[in-house]
Amino acid sequence: MLIESKKFIEMSTIEEEAVAPGVKRRVMGYNEQIMVVRVTFETGSEGYVHSHFQSQVAYVERGKFEVMIDGEKKILQAGDCFYVPPNEEHGAVCLEAGILIDIFSPIRADLVGKE
Repeated sequence: MLIESKKFIEMSTIEEEAVAPGVKRRVMGYNEQIMVVRVTFETGSEGYVHSHFQSQVAYVERGKFEVMIDGEKKILQAGDCFYVPPNEEHGAVCLEAGILIDIFSPIRADLVGKE
């Protein structure tokens, strides 16, 4: 069965899902090979340390984050980006309210209820 989103995605039509205190996400466009997720963070909220087999690139649309990848920490702000190789532990603490745009390959099927 093919897993894919609509071709045109309007943010106002996608329900925002609370995933942790102060953290909400919207799963945007995807198919089995790629996925984009928009994650909104309140100051002080955390994307808890975790890992997954998918490759991930995240773009900091707004705000400031302390990002940890495989034990290394870096402070990133709007316009910056980070890459997480498959199976590496990573997480983020939001220092100033912001938004991350996460891109996964292949799809995080667990985020669309297909796993």
